[in-house]
Parts: sequence; structure tokens; C-alpha cells
Amino acid sequence: MKKQITSIQKVLNTWAIVMILWVMYRIYFKTNLPVWFDEFFAKPIIYLTPVYYFITTYEKSDFLKSIDLKTAKMKQHMLLGLSIGVVFFFTGFAVQYFKNGELNFISKTSILQILYYIIIAFASSFSEEILSRGFILKRLYQDSKSMIGSVFFASFLFFFLHIPILFSSPDLYGAVLLQVMATDILLSFAVSFLYLQRKSVMVPIFIHAFYNLSLYLLIS
Repeated sequence: MKKQITSIQKVLNTWAIVMILWVMYRIYFKTNLPVWFDEFFAKPIIYLTPVYYFITTYEKSDFLKSIDLKTAKMKQHMLLGLSIGVVFFFTGFAVQYFKNGELNFISKTSILQILYYIIIAFASSFSEEILSRGFILKRLYQDSKSMIGSVFFASFLFFFLHIPILFSSPDLYGAVLLQVMATDILLSFAVSFLYLQRKSVMVPIFIHAFYNLSLYLLIS
């Protein structure tokens, strides 16, 4: 008798499709295309199209509700994410200052560049958090009822999804690469627990965005 595929296996298969498409994209284009194209076009299409199809076709649910992109208490969730995100942001600058004795980005980054980085940071975190938290983590937790187990597994998948860019970006190498890899894991654990507590994807989106912004400024 043919074994029936469970719902969580279908969810993980959807993630695998995203991963395969993303790896193919990175292998073919590497980092030759502009960052804005990656974050506004390639990543939303590759990350979110399979998720949207799965939710609307197999789960037959409302997309926004199914990924916990809620309007209820949105202001409260945004403020929480903003507060924690700012802590991540200034922690990164403090590390650079104590390491180098100065903040290099201040002298070489214009206001327009900073605004550009802010927009890109939010675009990136939006796609990644909907996939990693609103889709994957939510369903892992619903299936297992284990907070620790679902957070660990979702964080592993989140890190794995970053491998193509981590090892293809010319700006990430040596100690910087190791630091980014470690902070990616820590970030994922932190926002995963907050997401499960708040049941809103807005919290991890804001935290992740400020983490991304600190990376853009520190390696620019």
C-alpha cells in the first residue's frame, strides 16, 4: 500500500522547492545582479510563490491569516520588533567601534544610501520571515507541539537557505563570514521564540530588517 504523504512533509517539500530554485538562481547569476533586483523581484518570486500556491491550493486558507500577517495589534507588534531590532542594530555598531576604534560607514555612506539600505533590508526580511517563520515554523510547531524542536529545525532551515549567498558574496569572507554565520543562527533562534509567543510575523520582520541594515552598513 502506498504511504500517504503527511501535511508536514508537503510543507517541507515546498521549502525544498524554494531551496532548489534559490540555489539555481545563485549558481546562474551569483551576485552579478543588483541587490534591489534580488530583494524586490527574485526573492519574493522564488520564496513566496510556492508558499502562496501551497496555502491557497492545498490548505485552502487565507494567505495573510495563514502566515500570521495580522492587522490586529499590528502597531504593538511593530513597536516591539522595532525596539528589539534597534538593539541588534546598535550592538553591531558597538562591536565595530570597539574592534576598529571608529565607525567607518559614517564617513562614506550618504543619507540616500542609508535610505536605500533601509528599504532593501525590509524587503529582504519580509520574504525571508514569511517563508521561515510564518510558513515553516508555524506549521512545524502546529505539527509537533514542541517549541524547542520546531525552533531548532526552522533555524537550521533558515541558516541553510543563506548558504548560497554566504559563500557567493565577495564581501563575506574570513572572520566576517564566521561572524555572520553565527549571528544568523542566533537571530533565527531569537525571532523564532518571539514569533511563537506573539503569533505575529511583523515582530521578526522588523527585528530581521534592522539586523540586515546593520550588516549592509558594516560591510559597505
